[in-house]
Amino acid sequence: MASTPSHQRGLGNSPIGGRTRGRVSVLGVDYVSCVVRTDGRIAAFFDGELQSLRRQGLVFKRAIARLNLMKNLQKSKFLWSPRFRGFSAEGENAENSRSAQERKLQSQWFLSAKRRGLVLLIGSAVIALLIVSAPTTCTLAPYALSPCALQPTYALTEENLLFLDAWRAVDRAYVDKSFNGQSWFRYRENALRKEPMNTREETYAAIRKMLATLDDPFTRFLEPEKFKSLKSGTSGALTGVGLEVGFDVSSGGGSEDLVVVSPVSGGPAGRAGITPGDLILAIDGVATHGMGLYDAAQRLQGPLNSAVELTVLNKTTAAPKTVTVLREKITLNPVTWKLCEVPRSGKDPAKIGYIRLSTFNSNSSGAVRTAIENLRESGATSFVLDIRNNSGGLFPAGVEIAKMWLDKGVIAYISDSKGVRDIYETDGEEAIATTEPLTVLVNKGTASASEVLAGALKDNKRALIVGEPTFGKGRIQSIFELSDGSGMAVTVARYETPAHINIDKVGITPDLRLATGLPMDVESFCQCLQDPSSSCNVTSLFAR
Repeated sequence: MASTPSHQRGLGNSPIGGRTRGRVSVLGVDYVSCVVRTDGRIAAFFDGELQSLRRQGLVFKRAIARLNLMKNLQKSKFLWSPRFRGFSAEGENAENSRSAQERKLQSQWFLSAKRRGLVLLIGSAVIALLIVSAPTTCTLAPYALSPCALQPTYALTEENLLFLDAWRAVDRAYVDKSFNGQSWFRYRENALRKEPMNTREETYAAIRKMLATLDDPFTRFLEPEKFKSLKSGTSGALTGVGLEVGFDVSSGGGSEDLVVVSPVSGGPAGRAGITPGDLILAIDGVATHGMGLYDAAQRLQGPLNSAVELTVLNKTTAAPKTVTVLREKITLNPVTWKLCEVPRSGKDPAKIGYIRLSTFNSNSSGAVRTAIENLRESGATSFVLDIRNNSGGLFPAGVEIAKMWLDKGVIAYISDSKGVRDIYETDGEEAIATTEPLTVLVNKGTASASEVLAGALKDNKRALIVGEPTFGKGRIQSIFELSDGSGMAVTVARYETPAHINIDKVGITPDLRLATGLPMDVESFCQCLQDPSSSCNVTSLFAR
């Protein structure tokens, strides 16, 4: 039996196999691919084109199939097989007799291969050029698994990068991962395409618009000066006019008017003649009736030495007055206290330790501890903790102050964006006043960390909560600084009281509603309790 030629044996090992049937119909394609592969220059063109297509992510199945086929044919050492033309390979004579005809056919196929290869290269290049030059909105996706990750990207401006900085902060930290029922990635792409961001003010407007879609009033944008002021306020100082403001409760019931609780001693507002009880009717011409405490505080704060115009009404006069004051750096004293000695018929005077806590900053817990210790040394047998119009501040400060009054128990439950619970509780190691009667005064201006404190004392049955329902802010914010010094307060968690009550938008219901308004500064509070004919004659309530 005649031996099989070496090139024919190789064919049997190739994917198209020399011993397969029905291959004549694909002879043209296979042979052209083979010939193109054997030509070094054209093969180099094809290899380069393949690498280019792969880098661009534009892989054409048909082109890749042909190129892979060429590689397989090269491995099989196949050049030209008579078997494909239907000839038998019985011996070398039959093969030699047709060598001239084979060379002629081979030359024809080689020219065809060149033409086909050139068409493929030109067509691929044109298609790639059209795709690369086409605009795309998917190119900003940050992850490699994005279907558009391999497409070309737009050049981002400095303003775009600032916007993306804000977007990423919300994406990472915001408590609601449904983002109020919207696609957060889609919003980013649409905003970068449609929102004008040519100036810093336009970028700030785009960030505010983005945050507004969350429908969360506590997730808010802060310009550099306001952000700096917020950070200063939590550290015990801020730039403002030196006023503690709240809602007017002097006539009982709820009120939408802002009232001066107390001016900071020696501050710009105090020097301008503003006194406790004065109503603030407008700030820089903006009416304050119905204005929230957060908004009012932000308007009163601002850059150092900047001016703010206040329209103030003293209740002893008929006409309001307008004063202009310059903002200064104010050192905050979050706690004031006084021992109120109230005469009682047939008994020793009641010694009530009154503590006014106006905010929760880094100094608050230490100041409350000092107040408790000093009042106890002065003979206080009961305490009144006044957190009316305290809009909150640092959450940890609220937890630390709650520990001073509790011998044990849960203070708050925390849930984050993944629903994972954390528990703040105490074992009594930091407690210093767990036995004396305690009354906590609250109103609708009591919010945030103040509600954490009031809820912990109420649910653990440590204190009597007196006043009106609180604000209802059951969310916790963290602050994030952006690249240009501006920042954002972002809601990062929710909390529940020890009784698993979600107070958000509901507030804490007091144990005893008190319609009569009580003064909020220490001197006036004690004087009011000492006057038996006044509407503040509730001594028995505090001296339990």
